[in-house]
Amino acid sequence: MLIEDKFMTLATDNAPGQEMRSKADNITHQMKGGTLIGTPVDFSHGDVDAFEPTPGSFDAFADGVHAGGKQAYTEYRGSASIRSVVAGRVGAFTGAPVDANEELIITPGTQGALFLAVAATVTNGDKVAIVQPDYFANRKLVQFFGGEMVPVILGYEGKDHDAGINLNELEQAFEAGAKVFVFSNPNNPTGVVYSKTEIEAIAKLAKAYGATVIVDQLYSRLRYEGTSYTHLRALSERPNNLITIMGPSKSESLSGYRLGAAFGSAHLIERMEKLQAIVSLRASGYNQAVLNTWFNEPSGWMEERIRLHQAIRDDLVSTFRGAGLPVRVPQAGSYLFPKLPALEVGPHDFVKLLRHQTGVIATPGSEFGPHSLDSVRLNFSQDHTAAVAAVKRLVELVERYKK
Repeated sequence: MLIEDKFMTLATDNAPGQEMRSKADNITHQMKGGTLIGTPVDFSHGDVDAFEPTPGSFDAFADGVHAGGKQAYTEYRGSASIRSVVAGRVGAFTGAPVDANEELIITPGTQGALFLAVAATVTNGDKVAIVQPDYFANRKLVQFFGGEMVPVILGYEGKDHDAGINLNELEQAFEAGAKVFVFSNPNNPTGVVYSKTEIEAIAKLAKAYGATVIVDQLYSRLRYEGTSYTHLRALSERPNNLITIMGPSKSESLSGYRLGAAFGSAHLIERMEKLQAIVSLRASGYNQAVLNTWFNEPSGWMEERIRLHQAIRDDLVSTFRGAGLPVRVPQAGSYLFPKLPALEVGPHDFVKLLRHQTGVIATPGSEFGPHSLDSVRLNFSQDHTAAVAAVKRLVELVERYKK
């Protein structure tokens, strides 16, 4: 692959938050009916003003600064003392112990963890099973490192109690030589959660075919009423090579600190450390201290955060469905992935019109897979009133441009 082609795979024009801020929109369709501008809402990411970071996070950061050099220049895989704390907490949360010295690395955000994990497992010509729709960076990183993507469809629509992964396609991918499987649970962008049956089937197939599994569990704490969750790493029968990725950036609104954690097979963590040592050296030293607040929030804090997000979710789902726009109710996380009807404009132009006419920023479904061109992703971790008003403007714009 030519170097220019490698970087073409990383195109950011339509990535979350990017196409909406471009100064060269060049909308080709004539705007209809004037503007519907209200309070601007950026659904491409969560609002850390509406949902503030974990209490005490800044104080923890200050403690890291005051600790000076010993905190600024930690081991490449992160401060040993902080890794010990994190390992104990994520081990308890996921239901299987984590060795702080051998099986855990602290990274610059979960995005950094995903980069390292893919780089540690994928090389030129490797086949990699990728769920569609799923997090946009999965396929981009696989392609960047020269891997061949093998799609596995997530038939999430019309389901209630499982994610809808096509397990036959997954097995066919392994039979065709896929050495790695990458997926998010809860799924980004749909918010669906894989059932215990699905997770057990994934683990069994990956083990039988000797495949490595990378599972992004970023939103696994923000689960709504009635949703059960199965941690793949806690199963008695699990893949021999497994990396789990988590972090406090979303549910805890700590994205500004750029903190993530990857834990799993020791030899893969070692590879990730070697790469981190030349890419970023380490997660920002002072910031690592903020991880002392992770899984250590005040009593009831996470429960209240879930309650507030569920209330926003329910109102937005009701608004979409009331307008006849299909959307599955997210079981976890803060993403909605509604499907749009046939429109007079293309999906990317609609997203631009949405910004210009309504002040609403959304991410086009094309970022999450070629089968999702008629969807948009909304991160509803926003001010409740503003989010509802913004979705009403989105619905009205759909009506204007509906064929």
